[in-house]
Amino acid sequence: MKNTVLTFKAAKEKGEKLSMLTAYDYSTAKLIDEAGVNSILIGDSLGNVILGYEDTISVTMEDMIHHSAAVARGAKNALVVCDMPFMSYQTSVYDAVVNAGRLMKEGRAGAVKLEGGKEACPQIKAIVDAGIPVCAHLGLTPQSINAFGGFKVQGNTETAAKKLIEDAKEVEKAGAFAVVLECVPARIAEIVTKEVGIPTIGIGAGNVCDGQVLVYQDMLGMFSDFTPKFVKRFADIGLVMKEAFAAYDREVKAGTFPAKEHEYTIRDDVLEKLY
Repeated sequence: MKNTVLTFKAAKEKGEKLSMLTAYDYSTAKLIDEAGVNSILIGDSLGNVILGYEDTISVTMEDMIHHSAAVARGAKNALVVCDMPFMSYQTSVYDAVVNAGRLMKEGRAGAVKLEGGKEACPQIKAIVDAGIPVCAHLGLTPQSINAFGGFKVQGNTETAAKKLIEDAKEVEKAGAFAVVLECVPARIAEIVTKEVGIPTIGIGAGNVCDGQVLVYQDMLGMFSDFTPKFVKRFADIGLVMKEAFAAYDREVKAGTFPAKEHEYTIRDDVLEKLY
């Protein structure tokens, strides 16, 4: 069944959990889609796991559009959500709407995601008013990593927790159809999940959220530069890939690949005419 903002709303009402994974290319998106995952996020995490940047700040609109379009071609049923990169929406409401529109038109996304609470609500409302679904993102927001002073748990003080809960209510009022909660205490995520009528998607926020999201390279053991506490490795595909690459390298250098069964043939009578 095709996943939409309406099916997300219905899942929250029925108490059904929602699954989300990142993807950045056609082949991976196709596999995730066929596995039945509800949503695919083209995260600006592509800066780290695909482009090799140290952070997400360097990711451009062109990067996001390019990868979003590839994912959209592979996802038939999953809701495709694309991150709005750093400074594509913070500068003005006008810029936010224009860039969200580009992600929908050129990137073929089904929704956009942006970071920020109350301060981002004017942008959220304007984008939603333009007919574009918005997923909000609270807690540890990677684009603000310099302001946070590093990757740290958010909402773990009275003041921060109250702001997080209030921000969740504000982004819902502004029209967000869902909100990602990243690196917040599970008890706070539980309060937010009960207080808002839109689905909460957790990443390092406990299992009380309405859904979960992970970077697929993390859950498959394909990215080892940094592994957050909240990641569960569902398979060690990274190791399998390295073993396969090494086996290929050995066989090529030993002259055992390609073998006879990998060759194309030509009739002897045709070959004789070449001499």
